[in-house]
Amino acid sequence: MNTAKLDWFKSSYSSAQGDDCVEVAVTEQAIHVRDSKDVTRPSFAVGQDGWARFVTFAAEA
Repeated sequence: MNTAKLDWFKSSYSSAQGDDCVEVAVTEQAIHVRDSKDVTRPSFAVGQDGWARFVTFAAEA
């Protein structure tokens, strides 16, 4: 999949300078994640079930 054409958005927890952040893009198949400081690096993708488990875990931490 060409991730350059995805609709990326930054985390709401990004610092005011925007230097501590990840970006995500949602598709029907997966949640794509990349480092907003260097978008030329490869992103990774997880399934929606895996993403839901991660978000639940992070909210409880």
